[in-house]
Amino acid sequence: MSSNSLRSRNNIVLNSESAAETIVEAKSVEYPAVEYPEVRAIPNVGDRQAQRSLDSKDQKVEALRQNLERHQGERQLIILQDFPDPDALSSAWAYKLIAEQYNIQCEIVYAGTLSHQENIALVKLTNLPVQRWTVQSTKTKDLSVYQGCALIDNQGTTSQLLTLVQQAGIPVTVVIDHHSMQGGLNPEFSDIRPHTRATATICAHYLQAGLLNLDSSISQHVKCATALMHGLRSDTNTLMQAQEEDFLAAAYLSRFYDTQLLNAVLQSARSKRVMDVIERSLRNRIVQNNFSIAGVGYLRYDDRDAIPQAADFLVTEENVHTAMVYGIVHDEDEELEVVIGSLRTSKITLDPDEFIKEAFGQDAQGRFFGGGRFTAGGFEIPMGFLSGFNENAEYAKMKWEVFDAQIKQKLLRLVNPEDTFI
Repeated sequence: MSSNSLRSRNNIVLNSESAAETIVEAKSVEYPAVEYPEVRAIPNVGDRQAQRSLDSKDQKVEALRQNLERHQGERQLIILQDFPDPDALSSAWAYKLIAEQYNIQCEIVYAGTLSHQENIALVKLTNLPVQRWTVQSTKTKDLSVYQGCALIDNQGTTSQLLTLVQQAGIPVTVVIDHHSMQGGLNPEFSDIRPHTRATATICAHYLQAGLLNLDSSISQHVKCATALMHGLRSDTNTLMQAQEEDFLAAAYLSRFYDTQLLNAVLQSARSKRVMDVIERSLRNRIVQNNFSIAGVGYLRYDDRDAIPQAADFLVTEENVHTAMVYGIVHDEDEELEVVIGSLRTSKITLDPDEFIKEAFGQDAQGRFFGGGRFTAGGFEIPMGFLSGFNENAEYAKMKWEVFDAQIKQKLLRLVNPEDTFI
């Protein structure tokens, strides 16, 4: 080792010892006490928002409990959209079971039809207590036996029954929905959460809050929990678009639902007619600006649910983020025709509710022809005096061409404003 290195090393040791002595001496020095201001933790903004949201939901639970207590011993109708989906069916069943705890007897009704294979399987396999009331049959019923009605997973704009019920003087007691606010109602209680992915999530929260204590030894409770899980899955794209509250609801329901029963519902096969409609949508689609738009012509009323299934299929095409499928649905029982369409999108910046409302507007009473929620939407447009079956093939073809052109015009005005379709 060189002498310079040795001197450098000795200096380090000496400097260290000097520093130690300095520290020791410093310890003996007394400094005046200093009072520091109290430091308070700043709450996280997200935590505050979550707490406010939780408080609001708890308030809704309490408000619903009070509403049910006020109407003990009554009889109510639970009105679903004309073509109820798993979210609507399961949520209505949950509300019915909750209401029974307060001696309120409910009947779940819809005016349209169940045509989606999974909806049919859900009702059959769980014995879900739902009834179809056509407009004509409802007119012959004694509605005075009902003291109120509840709208579940809708706000009346997609049901033909609400007008008849209101004409009978039956008040809207409850509205529970996750679609955007539609207006036009003044219910006694409402819980409308547009940012919640499924109405089943809302109803699961009611159950978890104690409005009904689910019991896995009670068959009806197990089947309802299974239906709710299916409704939650279907409206969150098998939980791919679920939020925290949806996962929490699913975790709660997982204690009670029947996995084999749910699997049986999900294994139901598409009918040949549904496959034909999907094939028609593929053949007729036009694609502009990543929008796929397809008219599928005339459909039987019983095949109405083929339209959203076709939209589900078209939106999976490469370079397509939004699909719109529509057709003229004919109801032979009511001699009624309606233009019905479905929208599906994977574009997070596209609001289906705003898009459909802007495209098709409102009727003479100010009610929108359609609306939506996150990633999905739909519309129904009555055909007025042009409605009705006609055996003249040329006339039927001409009528479809007119409606097809008009719908495309309204959609393409938003999809590609610079082009003029007609």
